[in-house]
Amino acid sequence: MEISNQLKNQHLLWRAGFGPAVEQLNDLSKYSPQKYYKALVKASAKEPTYINVANSELIDLYEQQQDAEKRKNMDEMQRREINRMQQAAVRNLSLYWLKEMVTTSAQLREKMAFFWHGHFASRNGNIFYNQLLLNVFRKHGLSDFGTLLKEVSRSASMLYFLNNQQNRKGRPNENFAREVMELFTLGRGNYTEKDIKEAARAFTGWTATGKGEFVFRENNHDTGEKTVLGKTGNFNGDDVLNIILENKQTAQFITQKIYTFFVNEKIDKAIVAKLADQFYNSKYDIAALMETIFTSDWFYQPQNIGARIKSPIELLVGIQRMLPMKLDNDYALFNMQKILGQQLLYPPNVAGWAGGRSWIDSSTLMMRLRIPQMFYDRDELNVTPKQDDDVMMGRKTDGTAAVPVKSAPQKKPYGAVDAQIDWPQYINKYEKTKREQLLATIKSNLLQIDSPRVQEVVNKNIDESSREAFIRSATVQLMSTPEYQLC
Repeated sequence: MEISNQLKNQHLLWRAGFGPAVEQLNDLSKYSPQKYYKALVKASAKEPTYINVANSELIDLYEQQQDAEKRKNMDEMQRREINRMQQAAVRNLSLYWLKEMVTTSAQLREKMAFFWHGHFASRNGNIFYNQLLLNVFRKHGLSDFGTLLKEVSRSASMLYFLNNQQNRKGRPNENFAREVMELFTLGRGNYTEKDIKEAARAFTGWTATGKGEFVFRENNHDTGEKTVLGKTGNFNGDDVLNIILENKQTAQFITQKIYTFFVNEKIDKAIVAKLADQFYNSKYDIAALMETIFTSDWFYQPQNIGARIKSPIELLVGIQRMLPMKLDNDYALFNMQKILGQQLLYPPNVAGWAGGRSWIDSSTLMMRLRIPQMFYDRDELNVTPKQDDDVMMGRKTDGTAAVPVKSAPQKKPYGAVDAQIDWPQYINKYEKTKREQLLATIKSNLLQIDSPRVQEVVNKNIDESSREAFIRSATVQLMSTPEYQLC
C-alpha cells in the first residue's frame, strides 16, 4: 500500500517530535520525509539555553542551607520554606519544559530529551539538581551515548537518587551500580551479582555538592583490584562505564529501547540487530542512529503507523501544537499530568514509565477522551490523580525491603482549565478547502488511522451552523476519538 507524504510526515512529526503544529498543516504534503527530517535536525542543531526557574530568594536561602555555620542558625520554619519553594520551583520547571515542547522548533532535541528523561529515570526534590540533569538530556541527547551516560552518572540528581553518596570504601552501596547495569546499559541478565558488587566498589567516592557539582572523595574510594564483566584492574567509576560501553550488549539494549519508543513495541529483531551494529560501530552516535531510523523505508510501513499509544505528555503537547492556546490556569496542565499518570521530572520509580498499554485504564481513557472538550469548553478538572508509585521500587535507601505505608486520601485537584484557543489561526489553514472536503481534510491532518466508527461519531456531534463552527466542532470531536490516541 502506497502511503502519501502527508501521512508519512505526520508520522515523522509525532515520532521525532510532538506532532504537527498548526503552521505546518499546509506543508505536510509538499516535502519528502527525508527533507522534513533534515529540517528537524537543522532546527535542533543549536545548543539549548539552560533553563533556570529558581528565583533569587530561593537561591539565597539555599546558599545559606549549604553553609554549615548558617545552617545551624536556621529554624524549622526556614527549612520548611526552602522545601516549599523547592517544590514550587520543580513544578515551574515541569511547566516550563512542557511549554518548550509546545512552542519550540527544536522538536527533535526536546523529543530525545524526553526519551532520555524516561530512560535515565531520576526523581529529586532539589530544583538545582533537576535543572542540571534536564540540561544534560537536552544538551547531549543527540550526541554520543558514552558522553551522555557519563554526564548522567556524574549528575547530583542521579547520584543522590540512587544513594551513591552512601557508597564508601568498606561499606559499598550497590544501588547505583545495579541500576547502571540493569536499567541504563546492559539490561537484566547480562551481568552477575559479583559484577555489581565489584562495580559498586569502583563507584565509591562519587558524590556531589549541594549545588550539584560532581565531587570525587578520594578518601572514600576503594583502591583495591576489581573484576567487572571479565576484566580486572584497579578500576574507578569511569573505567567501569568504559568497560560497559565496550560490551556490545549495551548497544543492543539501548537500540532495542529506542526502537520500542520511536518505532514499535513489536520488535523486528533483524532490523534492531542491524541498528545495534551501526550504533556500536559508530561509537554510539545517537544522531546517526536516529537518522537511519527516521529516513528508512521500513519506518513508514503501515504496521508502524498508528502503532503506539501516545503518552500523556505527547497527547497534551500535541493538542496544544495543533490548537494554539493560552491557559489562564497553567497549573491545570500540571494536574492533568498527574491525573493521566505521567508527570515530568517525577517518574514513578527508577525504571521510568512502562508506556504502551499501561497508559490506558478505565479512568485514564475517559479522561484522555475528555481533554479536547475541556480545552474547548474551558471546563473544570474534577478527577482524582493516580496514587504515586514507590520512588525506589520497594527498596529503602539502604537497599532493604520497604514496608508500604497507607497514604492519606488525596484531594481532588479542582480548578478551571481556562484555555483560550486561537481559533482564527487554526481555521485560516482551511480557507482554501472546499466545504465538501473539510471533514476529510481535517481528519487527514489529525488522525494516522481511520475507521468507519470515526465518521459516525463525528457526524452525530458536528455543528453545521457555520463554516467556522463546523471546523471547530469537527476538530474537537476527532481529537476526542480513540483513534487520536494513537500515533
